[in-house]
Amino acid sequence: MSEQKYVSNAGSLKISQEVIASIAGYTATDMEGVSALATVPQNLTGWLGKQPLRPVSIQLNDGVAVIDIRLRIRHGAKIPELCRKLQSNVKEAVQNMTGVVVSKVNLQITGVDFAEDAAEK
Repeated sequence: MSEQKYVSNAGSLKISQEVIASIAGYTATDMEGVSALATVPQNLTGWLGKQPLRPVSIQLNDGVAVIDIRLRIRHGAKIPELCRKLQSNVKEAVQNMTGVVVSKVNLQITGVDFAEDAAEK
């Protein structure tokens, strides 16, 4: 697991990818129109022979992050508008809280939750 490291005269600070993913995930699910982060069932990922797909993944290269978020939206959300706001909010939240530069926030909409579906969950 990669991490962002800062060094100053007072000491050092390391920020793990899990922290960045937590900030991005919380920011995403806090937005109106987003139903939930999406996951892939464990049995499917095992069948594919890959690591489990996480709803939020971070790639750090030379201190610059690329964030990938898989999510479900609520029925009626205006997808292009929601995605622009979501990308901006996630980028701003991660940069403000961690100091890590975010170059991209990639979104993958995996489904739409209707009112009766949300009540069952």
